[in-house]
Amino acid sequence: MDSPGVFCPNLACPARGQRDQGNIRVHSQREQRYRCTVCQRTFTATKGTALYRLHRPAPLFVQVVTLLAYGCPPAAIVVAFGLDERTVAAWHQRAGAHSERVQQGLVEQPHMLTHVQADELRIKKQGGVVWLAMALAVTSRLWLGAVVQVSRDGALAERLARLVRRCVVPAAPLVWSVDGWAPYVTAVLRVFRDPVCTGHRGRPPLRRWPGLALAQVIKHTTERRRLVGITRQVVFGTAEQVAACFGEGVINTAWIERLNGTFRARLCALVRRGRALARQVPTLHGATYLTGTVYNFCTPHGTLSFRANQPTTPAMAAGLTDHCWSLEELLRYRVPPPRWQPACHRGRRARIEQALIARWCA
Repeated sequence: MDSPGVFCPNLACPARGQRDQGNIRVHSQREQRYRCTVCQRTFTATKGTALYRLHRPAPLFVQVVTLLAYGCPPAAIVVAFGLDERTVAAWHQRAGAHSERVQQGLVEQPHMLTHVQADELRIKKQGGVVWLAMALAVTSRLWLGAVVQVSRDGALAERLARLVRRCVVPAAPLVWSVDGWAPYVTAVLRVFRDPVCTGHRGRPPLRRWPGLALAQVIKHTTERRRLVGITRQVVFGTAEQVAACFGEGVINTAWIERLNGTFRARLCALVRRGRALARQVPTLHGATYLTGTVYNFCTPHGTLSFRANQPTTPAMAAGLTDHCWSLEELLRYRVPPPRWQPACHRGRRARIEQALIARWCA
């Protein structure tokens, strides 16, 4: 056991989430526990990971999650390892929840994304149909996240647009490439705008980002769903900005379509004509985030590796990491909580509180 890189997970501690500050000590080598010298609380080495309070061997858990992340049916895992199907489902959900925290802590942060593609999938589940909307950063092939919803309406497009906004530097140039679904236009215009301070009372006017553009690929089909034509158009923004993203090619959504194929190959619930249907929306949500996070951090991308002459993952291309993660490293990654903020109150602060603010809020 060593303390470098370990932080205090106690939400009431002023030193929470801060690494290598000299406040972490080894409390017990045998029990794998640390102690924070600021709040005097102890915590286990697996606190905040997918292995926390796991009552089975960690290598077995990693093997099962690896098979689930790469598309192995749960029924085969139950037979191969002699596990209960409820245990496999619980592990799948646990790994998915941890992957979502990793995605929110590393990917859903402001980045310079010049080109984003979005698309939605129609998925059959037991007793109905759900829709899965996803977004992809084209330059780094980084999967930005997903939204699962029962209905395909404007709320689905707006939730996806808000997810993308959390990943983009405010007011940075951005080009959207989507299909012909009309709610995307309304959602992008509604989400990507900022208030303008005029100095007058009342609600300030909202102005669209100056470098925002949206291009659509509209497919025209017959009643028998036969393709008869394609319309490519720039809804808003400049044609020069859109053309700079595609180079010599035409407006397309090819990269998000390839990502859809990857998800369908690795997630058995997304197979069009299969029997491994998802039962509940949270189950599909967690499985999607496990597959997407493994794609971002643990899977070298062919085009990126050819460009860099070495195995390169989307997270490496986006500058989030400097190496290809193993799945065990992903499951053991600890997402730091937000920095401590002192409570607001009237009057002068005590000297002890002032010292804590000067030490941990600098």
